[in-house]
Amino acid sequence: MTGTGLSSTRVRLGVAVLLQALLVAAAVAPQLSARVTGEELLLEVAPLDPIDPFRGAYVTLAYPGLPRGTERPLPRGTVFVPLEQDGGEVWRGERVLESAPDTGPYLRCSSDGFALSCGIESLFASQERARRLEQQLAEGAVARVRVDSRGNAAVQEVLPAP
Repeated sequence: MTGTGLSSTRVRLGVAVLLQALLVAAAVAPQLSARVTGEELLLEVAPLDPIDPFRGAYVTLAYPGLPRGTERPLPRGTVFVPLEQDGGEVWRGERVLESAPDTGPYLRCSSDGFALSCGIESLFASQERARRLEQQLAEGAVARVRVDSRGNAAVQEVLPAP
């Protein structure tokens, strides 16, 4: 009888560990997919909150080339921003769609009606690198972003503007 109880406890523990591993995998899957299979694009970037002392050495980024709900509210929920080149190397998104476009790269974002969250709003950097990024962003910069075929995106690095 004791062997059955121990076996049952092991099974429950195994199931709990497996469920936690699946939750972690689901949480990082979009970023991982973008990093592994994504196309590399450059997006104009500006500082939003260069060093947030409550989050550690993360730099919070803003993307002037993406829509904002300042003039009129954006649709709420999951939205899609088709990306187009601005005539040079930099890509921009002028509009927000409620369904994924059939062609071209796009960002899958969530919207609260006023702002978009596309998974590329923060970048981890050491304290020293974060200070350099702050200066670089003030002088004009682009983010090298990888975007996969489902619109998942991941910031690779911030570079001086071309």
